[in-house]
Amino acid sequence: MSSSTKAWSSLDRKATAVAEFTLRQYRTRLSTWVVLASCMVALSTVLLFYIDFMNDPIESIDNDGDGLFDEDGPDFPSSIDATVVSMGYDDDGDCLEADRPDGAKDTNGNGVVCDGFIRQAWYGSELTRDNGVDEDPDDEAIIQEATHRAFLLGYGKLGVVFLLGIFLPLFLATGLIRGEMTSETMHFLLAKPIARGEVLLYRLLGYLALVWPASAAIVGLSAVVTGLAAPGEGFYRFEDLGIWLAILLATWLALLVYGMLFMTLGVMWKYGIVLAIPFAAWEFGMAFLSMGLPSSPLLRVSVIGWCLAIIDAATALSWPDQEAFIAYTTDYSIWNVDLVAPGDGLSFLASEAPFAISATGNIAVAILVLLFQAGVIWIVGQALFKGKEIA
Repeated sequence: MSSSTKAWSSLDRKATAVAEFTLRQYRTRLSTWVVLASCMVALSTVLLFYIDFMNDPIESIDNDGDGLFDEDGPDFPSSIDATVVSMGYDDDGDCLEADRPDGAKDTNGNGVVCDGFIRQAWYGSELTRDNGVDEDPDDEAIIQEATHRAFLLGYGKLGVVFLLGIFLPLFLATGLIRGEMTSETMHFLLAKPIARGEVLLYRLLGYLALVWPASAAIVGLSAVVTGLAAPGEGFYRFEDLGIWLAILLATWLALLVYGMLFMTLGVMWKYGIVLAIPFAAWEFGMAFLSMGLPSSPLLRVSVIGWCLAIIDAATALSWPDQEAFIAYTTDYSIWNVDLVAPGDGLSFLASEAPFAISATGNIAVAILVLLFQAGVIWIVGQALFKGKEIA
């Protein structure tokens, strides 16, 4: 056996031994199962509310006041780009009536009778329709679709990525090194020919071996439940799977970076969890900022901002009609409401990817940045651990 092969075999044995030891510790601690069960119960409760809403019938409204219900629209393309200048169709014929002058058929002034188009305003995209076009939609279908999309993004971003990404590392990773130093069992790990930097890395591998499968099970269950309960004609809504894969990827990367960070904070100070709480609060603020002001430069120095950018990019791939759908469901003139339109929640939770490149390019950039953050934190944590006295 060559020297390089022996080195890799030794490395593999050390990594496996420390990771298995870490997993064994997790399995025998009641706190591990309490933390995992708490996350599962909280997310399951939210899913039950979603199922209940989707099963409640929604009464149709005569949006245009003509005595008929759900007879017109909406009609918009599956995606919006620079070549799309006209959309919509007068399904019930009230705009195309022959006795109406052409000026009354082109109230949006784009030169095309009885249509609509998306224009950009300072607050986002706005649908401008000719009078009588797509003004009385199927209320139940539109409201359920808007609610489903808003729920999936809100649940995925704040419920799964943020809650699991912060909560699990906070309680399961902060004491990975500090706990062994406090209980004076670190001597047993360092008694073998293994560097402190390796201990740091292999302990993290044991933590990931627990939280990655657990988060995958939660995401998988959520995808099954929402896919079966979601609005649509088929038995299962497959078009959302791309977003669920992005949610899982973002969750795994959040667990990696936050786990490395909180473990390093535990090395830094005996009460590392006290340092982690303000950082968690900062990330919580960044999570909301990423939806309210996605172009903010503050997001580039956060972890959650890059994680949620993965989901936003995946949304553009899975729901190419998102921009037109939001513009339609936030048009107050259609819904005859003063305060709330069906798409208001969706318009807040949905954001554009951070860079003006392809969706896959945005995903790749976000992954590389998050891996870079994890690498930098590991280097800092390794340096701090090497300088610590083991009591």
